[in-house]
Amino acid sequence: MIVTLIVICEVGFWVLLAAGLAVRYLLKMPRTGAALLLCEPLLEVLLLVVTVIDLKNGAEPDWKHGLAALYIGYTVGHGHRTVKWLDGHAAHRFGGAPPPRKPPRYGMARAGHEGRIWLGTAVGAIVATALLQTAIWYVGDAGQTGSLRSWMYAAWRAAGIHGLIALSYAIWPKKGPADTSGREPVRVER
Repeated sequence: MIVTLIVICEVGFWVLLAAGLAVRYLLKMPRTGAALLLCEPLLEVLLLVVTVIDLKNGAEPDWKHGLAALYIGYTVGHGHRTVKWLDGHAAHRFGGAPPPRKPPRYGMARAGHEGRIWLGTAVGAIVATALLQTAIWYVGDAGQTGSLRSWMYAAWRAAGIHGLIALSYAIWPKKGPADTSGREPVRVER
């Protein structure tokens, strides 16, 4: 049941997002569209409540409960950025707004952009860890909570790998295209 609800929440996220943007820009009802967009966190609250009820009714904590916590964490960490990105594109396409700014492609500006995205992953891991640890305390039996602990490690492994990738942009910044003016670059010797 939990896995089905996770799928329903994911589909619901995209349906609410499309409906909110359509109402906002196609039907020219910005407040109603914003209200629909603000309903998206209710999906995660619903998933959290159902997961807690499932555990309260004696379900053994397993991978489904861990997956629910990771899904909620990911949505908290990256949901706002996703909605903002799509809202900018919809505003441009259907609302006459200027095109949204593209992320920087080169240098330390790109490293900063990647670092901000990684912060969303770190927030997601923190939220998932808090939810999983709360579930572990709630269940109380150390023997039954091994699956939940493994999901905590998975969240932090993902955050660590993403952090290393983001850090690589700072250590080895991508260089921009070469100057095509035909002139030699000016070198300053010290």
